[in-house]
Amino acid sequence: MEIERKFLVNGDSWRQVAGSGLVCEQGYLSSSVNGATVRVRKIGAEGWLTIKGPSSGISRLEMEYQIPVADAEVLLQTLCGDQIVSKTRYCVEFSGFVWEIDEFSGANRGLVLAEIELEKEDQRFEKPDWVGQEVSEDSCYYNAALAKKPFSSWK
Repeated sequence: MEIERKFLVNGDSWRQVAGSGLVCEQGYLSSSVNGATVRVRKIGAEGWLTIKGPSSGISRLEMEYQIPVADAEVLLQTLCGDQIVSKTRYCVEFSGFVWEIDEFSGANRGLVLAEIELEKEDQRFEKPDWVGQEVSEDSCYYNAALAKKPFSSWK
């Protein structure tokens, strides 16, 4: 079970502690914003196939499998069409947690999100000063939704 909270990022101060990031491309073999998704991802030199169930609050079933990076590239190029989400992922440790910061590029350029994975929904954590508004339950910020309706097309 994945329990994840997602936030908009304020400013650039996170860059001072982020280090280098990994380029990530992901596409969807099957997706429904309110239902299950099957995603293929190439992050750095690794390939992944992920199946996610529908969200219930900030929780959802997630099963992830490593696949050969060459297979991920073929799937992205042949089955995902033009609905690819490109971003650079940075990891920042803060107060006992690892925050993943996604700086989007391409059609989602300008969007920066921070995610934290928790062990239970009501788990407490301290937010860094660069963490802004929570968007965990706003489906337009789901990567599957960003593949269909990119940030650059929002009014």
